[in-house]
Amino acid sequence: MTTYANRQGNALSELGRQVLETLEQYRAESEAGQGPVLVQKPAGELAEILQLEKWVREGGLGSANIDAFLGPYLDNTQHMHHPGYIGHQVAVPHPGASLADMVHGVANNPMTIYEMGPAAGVIERVLINWMLEKIGWFSGTELGDFRTIEGDGAGVLTHGGSLANLTALLAARAAASPDAWEAGVSGKLAILAPKTAHYSLARAVSIAGLGQNAICPVPVDAFEVLRPETLEETHAQAVAAGRRVIMVAANACATATGLYDPLDEIADFCSGHGLWLHVDGAHGASALLSARHSHRLKGIARADSVIWDAHKMLRTSSLCAAVLLRDRHAMAGTFKQEGSYILHDKDQPGFDTIALNAECTKAPLGTKLFWVLAMEGEQGLGDFVTSLYDDTLGFHALISAEPDFECPYEPQSNILCFRYRPETYDDDQQLAIRNAVIRRGNFYITTAEVSGTRYLRLAVMNPLTTRETIRALLD
Repeated sequence: MTTYANRQGNALSELGRQVLETLEQYRAESEAGQGPVLVQKPAGELAEILQLEKWVREGGLGSANIDAFLGPYLDNTQHMHHPGYIGHQVAVPHPGASLADMVHGVANNPMTIYEMGPAAGVIERVLINWMLEKIGWFSGTELGDFRTIEGDGAGVLTHGGSLANLTALLAARAAASPDAWEAGVSGKLAILAPKTAHYSLARAVSIAGLGQNAICPVPVDAFEVLRPETLEETHAQAVAAGRRVIMVAANACATATGLYDPLDEIADFCSGHGLWLHVDGAHGASALLSARHSHRLKGIARADSVIWDAHKMLRTSSLCAAVLLRDRHAMAGTFKQEGSYILHDKDQPGFDTIALNAECTKAPLGTKLFWVLAMEGEQGLGDFVTSLYDDTLGFHALISAEPDFECPYEPQSNILCFRYRPETYDDDQQLAIRNAVIRRGNFYITTAEVSGTRYLRLAVMNPLTTRETIRALLD
């Protein structure tokens, strides 16, 4: 008699082979630039093409009919591996990260408590030590040195930079107002941040109970880079308004422009006023791996908190983001909770991270980044970051040389803004160009405003995007 478990195991084996073969073909065709980057059908039409109600109501999806679903599904995805994908800051996933996702899909270890995922828990801790080391906050003898060393930092991985920003803000709040967890926020706490701070930080401010009025905007230059010489006056204005400033937030780099705030100068100000410095390095912290571009992050070791997304520049599938704190004691005081079924003394050889997370159940996020590192090595990842940054500088030179185009600044990362016929085409026409490019399907680009002017925007995430790709886009 065939048991349920046997049937499921056979299905995984047979279906898995078919799915893997289809995905390999999808990846190869995408990398070769075959077909469109993106096709966007109306939602109702797409639901019919995918036969979603049929599958939900009747079931029956298996090896005999998988192509009826998976083929149309992949046709109607964003083709991240396509050289014409030059849009958002989402990684073109390394095969290792894809395999790690598959392993997790079978093992399913939610590892915020050690006993629910020992291997995944150890991997995360090693990768946190690796990231802390790159910033300058780890002094262990090896990455597997799990001793509590005074002066070393701490951190956890989260499902995305938004949760990482929230966790960092809660840590700053706990340091400035230790009774806020029980008594709530009082004293009109405030933070200083440029208007270019990621919108997740504004969300975090309200979630943490500070309210949007707690964000005191710091003036920026023409390219929206924070002007450190204005911090003193901005701080004085906030204090005069009855605010208690607890934190300064800086971009490394800004999402729209890819430009870095001057961290060292901002750290000077924070040090002089005893303020928490938070660096949103979700995208740009990966430049720490590049000998050629790491200078953009000068002063990052003086921060109190840093977030760093592996699912942007480190070839890791979504999501895998780190929140890293210079003071491990601040990390431990971020959350306070009770739960007798899970939070109690245990006889275990490892460590729980649940008290450090906003999440109670968490996927083994570190395994994805680990597979990438294990296959490429840290030097390989560093070379990857360097190549994308260097390629973008080359694309800037190429676009700037064209009389019909204009770039407002030289890029500092792999993000590049430009405009078509700036003298005659207004902002609405720039948007219209972008929409036309998307409809044609050969390229996927985005758009952003810089100091009130609309630009077309590239995020160069794929090493297969070449000068020929950019020439074709310009044509």
